[in-house]
Amino acid sequence: MKKEKIIKENGFAARLARLLVNERWTKLTVPLFCIVLTMLVSSVLLLVLGKNPLTAFYSFLAGNGFARKSGYGAGSGMLSDFFQFLNVMAPMLLASLAFIFAYRCGLFNIGIAGQMLLSGFVATITVGYARELSGWAAIPLAILIGLAVGAALGALVGFLKYRFNIHEVVSTIMINYIISYLTGFFINSRFVDTVSRSSRAISAQSRLTFMKVDIGGKLCNIPLGIVIALVMAFAVHFLFEKTVFGFELRSVGSNRSAARYSGISVGRQIVFSMMISGMLAGLAGVAYYMGYTNQIVPKTLAGMGYDAIATALLGNSSPLGAILASVLITVFQNGSNYMSSTLGVAKEIASVITGILLLFSACGGYFRYVAAGYLDRLATQKAAAAKAAEAGDAEPKGGAQT
Repeated sequence: MKKEKIIKENGFAARLARLLVNERWTKLTVPLFCIVLTMLVSSVLLLVLGKNPLTAFYSFLAGNGFARKSGYGAGSGMLSDFFQFLNVMAPMLLASLAFIFAYRCGLFNIGIAGQMLLSGFVATITVGYARELSGWAAIPLAILIGLAVGAALGALVGFLKYRFNIHEVVSTIMINYIISYLTGFFINSRFVDTVSRSSRAISAQSRLTFMKVDIGGKLCNIPLGIVIALVMAFAVHFLFEKTVFGFELRSVGSNRSAARYSGISVGRQIVFSMMISGMLAGLAGVAYYMGYTNQIVPKTLAGMGYDAIATALLGNSSPLGAILASVLITVFQNGSNYMSSTLGVAKEIASVITGILLLFSACGGYFRYVAAGYLDRLATQKAAAAKAAEAGDAEPKGGAQT
C-alpha cells in the first residue's frame, strides 16, 4: 500500500500528524498547534489561580478592540482600542522581521533592542527636536535616519563575525550594554525632562502616529508604522522567495560550506544580512520611540526587542507568518492591563502566557519530528498487517487430496 493511503485510513491523530509534516501547510499548522497547546496550558494555570479562562481570553481581545468592553471613557471605544493595538503591533512586526532576516541566513541577532534604541535616539535628537521641520519633511527624514543607524550597527556586527569570527550573540549583547548606557548618559545630561526623568517629548509633526484623530466621534491614534511594517513583511517575503540575493542568503543559512563551494561569497552575505536586519530594527526603533511612545527612558532597552524573537519563532521564521504571530503576541502584551483589571490578577500573567507560547514555538521542530516518526511507525505497522493478510490468503484453504 502507498503510505498516504495507509495513513488516511486512521483517525484524528494521523490526520493531525500529516498536517504537521506536510511541506505545504507546516508553516501554518505548526504555529496553530503551538497556539492551541498554549491556550490549554494557560487555561490550566488560570484555573489554578481560581479564574475563568474564557473571561481572561475575552479580556485580552477586548483590551485590543476585538471585543466590546463593559464600559468606555469619553471619546474612546472599540475603534480607538484597535488603533492602539496597531500602534503596538507595528514595531513588534518590524522587530520580528529583523530577527527573521538574520536567522534565515544562519545568524542570531539578539541586539535588536539596542539597534532600536540607538536608531530611535538619533532620530529623536536630530528630527524630533527640530520644531521648525514640517511633518512632510520630518517623518521621511526620521525613517531614513532609522534605516541608516540600524544598517551601520548591523553591518558592524556582520563585519566582526566575518573578519574576526566574533559570534554575533556575544557582540550584540555587548553592544546593547554600550548603547543603553551611552544613550542614557546623553539623555540625563542634555535631553532629560525634569518631571518624567525621560527624554523630552518630540514635536507633534515628527511623530509617526497621528494623535487623537476624530473617526466617527472616537479619538484614535492612527499609526503610520503599521503601513511600513506590512510593506516590509511582503518585501522581505518577496526577497527571500523570488530573488537570487534571497536564495543566496538562504543557502548560506542552510549550509555555509556548500554555499562557499558553489561560488557564493559567504562573508559578504553575512555582512549584508546583518545590515538589512539592522535596518529593519532601526525602522522598529523609529516606529516605537517616535510612534508608539514619544520619549525614551534612560538606560532601558525595550522589551519588545526580545519579544520579537518569540514572535519570529511563532511565525515559523516566515515574514508572512510573523504578521499573524505579531497579532497574537501583541494581543497578550497590549491587553494585559485590561485583563488584569477585569480578573484581578497581576498583568505579568500575560508575560507568563507569552513565555509558554515561546516554549512551545521553540519545540516546533520537535513536534514535526514526532509527527513524522508516528507516521512512519503507522505505515510500517499497516504494511506489515497487509503483508500478513496477503500471506494468509495465499495458503491453501482445502485439505490435502488423497
